[in-house]
Amino acid sequence: MRLPEADVVVIDLAASLRGRSRTDFVREAAVRAAEEVLMDHGLIRMSPEGFADFMGILSPPAAPVPEMVELARRPTPWEAGYEPKQ
Repeated sequence: MRLPEADVVVIDLAASLRGRSRTDFVREAAVRAAEEVLMDHGLIRMSPEGFADFMGILSPPAAPVPEMVELARRPTPWEAGYEPKQ
């Protein structure tokens, strides 16, 4: 791989901070980036029965979370007359 000298300097500095060779550092970074791309674009496969179970879990109405309901009912700082400390 041909890289600009400035890029090589940055890579070498980062690799040395990690105690790695340039090759190990670049390989690890490339594999990590490739795995992220694959995870973002992965296809999820399931059987018709599995999909039906999945949809069954998602279909019922959501149950309220008492803490979230209480939080949503609180007045906002500007409604409650909040004055920041000076």
